[in-house]
Amino acid sequence: MSKATDLPGFEVPLHRSLTEPILLGGAPRTVAIANGTLAAAVGLGLQLWIPGVVLWIVGHSLAVWGARVDPQFMQVFARHIKHRPLLDV
Repeated sequence: MSKATDLPGFEVPLHRSLTEPILLGGAPRTVAIANGTLAAAVGLGLQLWIPGVVLWIVGHSLAVWGARVDPQFMQVFARHIKHRPLLDV
């Protein structure tokens, strides 16, 4: 806005933390925690270390890619799953 249209007292500072999604290593927080838990269960619980690490790397890479494309991709996916298709063919 230009200074000519600014009204004194009607401007509020907006912090970045209110507008940016919460990411953990570049992936959405819930996805990163779920992916890490699943990889730890495979790696530690089943003692399959290499598949656990591979699962974590692939899952985290996909989550980071999804967050770069759309930071709210998990909310969009959940809504997509919840709604039924409009055209039943």
